[in-house]
Parts: sequence; structure tokens; C-alpha cells
Amino acid sequence: MQPNLSHLYDSTPIWLDAFFGATTLLTVYFLYNVVRPVSTRVANRLGITLLIWLVVLAVLAHNQIFLHLDARPPGLVLVVAPPLVFIGSLFITSRGRLWIEKLPLSTLTWLHVVRVPVELSLYGLYLYHQVPQLMTFEGGNLDILSGLTAPVVAYFAFQRHQLASRWLFVWNVLTLGLVLNIVIHAILSAPLPFQQFGFDQPNVGVLKAPYVWLPGFIVPVVLFSHLVALYRLAAKTVHKS
Repeated sequence: MQPNLSHLYDSTPIWLDAFFGATTLLTVYFLYNVVRPVSTRVANRLGITLLIWLVVLAVLAHNQIFLHLDARPPGLVLVVAPPLVFIGSLFITSRGRLWIEKLPLSTLTWLHVVRVPVELSLYGLYLYHQVPQLMTFEGGNLDILSGLTAPVVAYFAFQRHQLASRWLFVWNVLTLGLVLNIVIHAILSAPLPFQQFGFDQPNVGVLKAPYVWLPGFIVPVVLFSHLVALYRLAAKTVHKS
């Protein structure tokens, strides 16, 4: 079955682009504040590197590089591979793990509030025929619950100290499952050789600017936040802050 690509080159409204751009900057802000307590110098370098990466992705997407659907490897692979390789390097090296153990879990938990505007952006993209309905809360994507519950979990875990570490672990497992669910559906809805869903309205929005920042930055940051929390909680090295 061939995907409907009639909206592949359609543009999205400025207000939606600006809203998602602000969501991306909010994610940068949270990540900067995750790293800053460990090292201001590293946080500054990371911030500059991230902004360069975002600009590179935006320029490539603006020039429709990722819309070449017959490219091999697919453009989406080039978008997600660098951040995933970087995250993997942090967990497989002793120096990276030592650095991870210093990150404040409270800020990492608060970071997940960005998933609320992300889900609102996805709904907007659905209305403009850029993603399938199944990638929205209207289509069964419940990831917005992760963002809505994050402030509550952060408050009771790190300010009131009334939420035990095991329940913080459970919350991270459940909400990691929610983001993996949408990631899998997004990949299988993209116009790739192995597409399984969304043929009437495939996932083409994330191949364009500024929404390429979702797979190229925001999703990796969310995954990183969960992996750090689960690693720390499983190792019983929680440092509440």
C-alpha cells in the first residue's frame, strides 16, 4: 500500500512553527539547568553545541534534504543517530557514568513537562495533515499524561519527600513506555519502506523544519532523562536536590 504524499510539501502556519520552536527552546533551557549544577562550563559548551545542532537540522530540513524519501540511509536515520550515539557513549564509558551520577533528578523530572506542548504541537500537525491521528492524544497517544504528572511527581518526590524512590522508578518506567509507544508509531507511520500505519496521512511533519527537532533533539532528551533516572534509581544512588 502506497502512502498518501499529497501533503508532503505543504507548509504549516507560522503560529504552530513558533509554538514548537518555543517548546524546543524550553527543552534546551531545562537541559542546560540539568547540567549547570555539575559544571557551568560544560553547560555553556553543551548549550552552544545544541544550538549549532538545531541550526544544522533546521537548515537541512528547510532545504528539504529529509524529504528525499528514496535516500539511503533515510534522512531520519541521520537525524536521530548523532544524539543517540552521544547518549550511548555516556552510559558505556566510566567517565560518562560518573558524570551522569551527578545530575539532579529533580530537574530531570521537571523536564518532562515539555511533553505537554509537544503533544499539542503534534495535534496541530495532525490538523494540518502532517502526522496521522494515532500520533495524537485523540488517537490514543497518552504521552501527554507524562507531562501533566511530571510536576506532581517532582513536587512530592523532591520537595515534600513523600514519594518513595521505588514509586519514582515505577513512574519513569511507565512514562518511558509511553514515549517509546509514540516513537514506534511515529517510525512505523513515516513514509519508509517498512511503513505499517498512517498510509492515508503519513508522518511527514518531522521531516520538515522546525519539527525535525522533535526526533533530532526533544525525544533523545526525554529518553536520556528517563535512562538517567532509571540508572540512578536502580543503582540506589539517588541524590535528591
